[in-house]
Amino acid sequence: MSKTVKLQAPVAPWYKHRWPWLLMIGPGLSVVVGSFMGYIAFTQPDALVVGDYYKQGKAINQDLRRDTVASNLAMDTSLAYDVAQSRITGSVHSFGKAYQQPLLLHLAHATLPEKDIRLMVQPDADGNFSVSLPMLERSRWQVLVEDGKREWRLSGIWTWPAQRDISLRADSEL
Repeated sequence: MSKTVKLQAPVAPWYKHRWPWLLMIGPGLSVVVGSFMGYIAFTQPDALVVGDYYKQGKAINQDLRRDTVASNLAMDTSLAYDVAQSRITGSVHSFGKAYQQPLLLHLAHATLPEKDIRLMVQPDADGNFSVSLPMLERSRWQVLVEDGKREWRLSGIWTWPAQRDISLRADSEL
């Protein structure tokens, strides 16, 4: 009887092969990136989310009433920024006549609330005003002009410096 002896090469353990490691790179990388994204999501505040949406909704209705009041008063304003003098200038009128009451001018930055600009301006007898303002950042600004008592408002979008000036007029159809 003859015996055949099979000689087997020694088999290395799994961790010494490259294929298991290459197959684990994808899931391992997904876990690392997912953990990092989770860290960012939980540590960075989101300034665009409103906590009390019901209260915010009621405020929107109140703002719509202010738009109606501005329309009833036929309010219009124009703003321009003079780079050479670092001044924002403008005029405001009601029924085509100069508006002389104090105004609140709010320039809201498109993405960064800490860069918002709030100014109190006093128009002269012709309805014109001018306020010193450091360099206006190149951005898309939400412009809000309202009276000191916050009874009416004019709002619009100003893309500076693409638009050198902006004119806001109350919607006469309200």
